[in-house]
Amino acid sequence: MGKVEQKVVLVAHTMEPQQSVALGAKLCYSGADVEELKKGVEAKDQAKYIQRLVDVGHFSPIEHASFTFAIEGVSRSLLAQITRHRIASFSVQSQRYVDMAHEEGCFDYILPPAIEALGEDAAEEFHSQMMQIQRWYNDWQARLGKKGESSNEDARFVLPNAAGTKMLVTMNARELHHFFTLRCCNRAQWEIRALAWEMLRQVRQVAPALFNTAGPGCLSGPCPEGRMCCGKQAEVKKRFEELI
Repeated sequence: MGKVEQKVVLVAHTMEPQQSVALGAKLCYSGADVEELKKGVEAKDQAKYIQRLVDVGHFSPIEHASFTFAIEGVSRSLLAQITRHRIASFSVQSQRYVDMAHEEGCFDYILPPAIEALGEDAAEEFHSQMMQIQRWYNDWQARLGKKGESSNEDARFVLPNAAGTKMLVTMNARELHHFFTLRCCNRAQWEIRALAWEMLRQVRQVAPALFNTAGPGCLSGPCPEGRMCCGKQAEVKKRFEELI
């Protein structure tokens, strides 16, 4: 297929995520039975209550809400970064079981914007390099007997970080807060930063109270990067305010 673009879709989430979080938190401090608590939660908007939980750092109840994203058009380089967030579940397209051979075209790959910005000649050179890697992959597959997974598992060693992949990712709301703090930051790598901002935009649509203050650390106070600060706090806040 060749060059591909990033896509992310929120495909599933906890039913009534904000009510589930509020119910979990209220249960901690109430002698009422669960059915009574549930009725009380359902009868009133819980946005302000959830905001208080976040403000005081009472994060354990927000773990009851989880969100699942279908992600494609991202690189194996991004995969190496996102799987460092260990409180999450991942299902990733296998380069062992999925044949990456193409006789005419090229495997999916991600073209870095900085290279694309150099102009058409640079983009074409990058594409040519990917095509050369494709030929190497095809050749190794053939020399290894083209026996499916037993050939793919070794031929894939020549594939680059730019090779595209697909995944399903599930995180609870607490881990998402942590993920957004780190990956929405301007110091995060451009690809995972773009992914994080889009994930944040989508969860804010279904659970605004849970993610009302989620985002890079500079939204709620001084930049946590210290001397490494990008100096664009006002720009970041504006981006967050315009997020819809």
